Amino acid sequence: MAYPKDRFDQLPEDLQRVGAHRSPAQRGRGWIAFAWAALATLLLVVGGIAGLKAFTGIDIDIPFLSAESTPAPIVPQTPTATAEPVLDPATIDPARNITISIYNGTTTAELQNTVGDALAAAGWTIDARARASTSDVGKTTVYYSDPANEDVARGLVIALGAGEIQLVSAETFPGNPLNIVIGSDYPGATPAG
Repeated sequence: MAYPKDRFDQLPEDLQRVGAHRSPAQRGRGWIAFAWAALATLLLVVGGIAGLKAFTGIDIDIPFLSAESTPAPIVPQTPTATAEPVLDPATIDPARNITISIYNGTTTAELQNTVGDALAAAGWTIDARARASTSDVGKTTVYYSDPANEDVARGLVIALGAGEIQLVSAETFPGNPLNIVIGSDYPGATPAG
């Protein structure tokens, strides 16, 4: 079927143009569109996460959305001498799952292994041995996170022949309930300095 011809079908002979007539594209125009799309995407994602956090109670840690909180400093608690020290590790109830980590906080090489071997020979259960994050610890300390383990911590200080005990939060030393950090006061350690 052919359509009837009208005035738009007849073009002048001197007309050399073909197609739509547009001005030249401006430089950077594509980046502006991309930036707007990226901004819109970011706003939608942040809004969605904030909505999830507000309405469902899911705790999503986003630094710029959460209120600034300063971590609570580790405040050592000085225990009162209420527990009798465990002098024989064979008397410890196995259900308590007492394991010990030893950290060498001195410059004396392999002191964590020397101490660990001596305690293991005496019957203590040694789980891990490593260098401490610093080598200038002055006082040997037995850290324990459960007040029920104070008796074992006191027994370890006696078995070590040096040190003190300190009750700390479970986050301080995740893993083992008892952690020994050997300081330069330990017999056989190289004095600091």
